[in-house]
Amino acid sequence: MIEISKVTDVEALRHVSIQTFTETFAHHNTPEHLNAYLEKAYATEQLKQELAHPDSHFYFTYVDDELAGYLKVNVRDAQSEPMGTDAIEIERIYVLEAFQGHGVGKALFTQAIELAKELYKRKMWLGVWEHNEKAIQFYRRNGFEQTGMHTFFMGEDAQNDLIFTRSFTN
Repeated sequence: MIEISKVTDVEALRHVSIQTFTETFAHHNTPEHLNAYLEKAYATEQLKQELAHPDSHFYFTYVDDELAGYLKVNVRDAQSEPMGTDAIEIERIYVLEAFQGHGVGKALFTQAIELAKELYKRKMWLGVWEHNEKAIQFYRRNGFEQTGMHTFFMGEDAQNDLIFTRSFTN
């Protein structure tokens, strides 16, 4: 697991973000909505801003020297929803399709837990698309409970993200 924070990593981050998101969600969305989202969310300048934010942490993970996925977690004002200073958000656990089912996602999740404990956070939260059953099952197996919902826009298509939260002690 390698923490990244340099803008020199932005093209690798952009590539893995677009590929992973497309693999996961293309068959559920129109090409127009998907492309509009990808162009906005993973634009080079957008990712540079995210990498530069002091309250966002990115970690790449590799399998046999090949980039397999990454983790993005946010604290304080980098969180996408105001959840308080005792919270940490898992914004992205992205694993390329070729590496799914090999423990890569679990390793990234473990890294998020370790960071939460290191930063003395009492709760972890995330948003997951209501139709992403695989991810929902993973988070429920790992102690998360649904605590809310918010709207997520795929292009101009309003969709529901379920908010899942897990509390823990340090």
